[in-house]
Amino acid sequence: MAMNMAGSAGGGGGRRGRRRAAVMAEINVTPMVDVMLVLLIIFMVAAPLMTSTIDIDLPVAGGGKQLQANAPPLTLSVKRTGGACNSNIELYLGDTLISANDLLPKIKAIRETRSEAESVVYLRGDKDVCYTDMMKLLGYIRTAGFKANIVIVPEQGS
Repeated sequence: MAMNMAGSAGGGGGRRGRRRAAVMAEINVTPMVDVMLVLLIIFMVAAPLMTSTIDIDLPVAGGGKQLQANAPPLTLSVKRTGGACNSNIELYLGDTLISANDLLPKIKAIRETRSEAESVVYLRGDKDVCYTDMMKLLGYIRTAGFKANIVIVPEQGS
């Protein structure tokens, strides 16, 4: 009993004073799950933004097989002849004057005769042509199954 008393006198309360909480042997995964969910949300939001929607025709490097174009590229020129928006424009398919009503059937017929490699229309627009007219023509070109390249003059000094 004396031994028991000596042990409890130094401890201040015997076993009750030294009692500790049991050591947890499990890993707390809640913070890891929180971090992973945040990363998942960030990547889900960022993934659609990383895709490019611009159609570019990349050049073929040396040593590759050259594409032989059977027909010259199709060019659609738009010239404003006067008036306000949506009033007076002239359309030229190649060098031929064409009416706006005949444009869609004609380029659809041309698209059927061309291969996939030749499915590009170069759209040349006068700088005074209205935006709505150009968008309407781009819609016609897309409807016919062509890709559109808009021809511009680069700015001087760039």
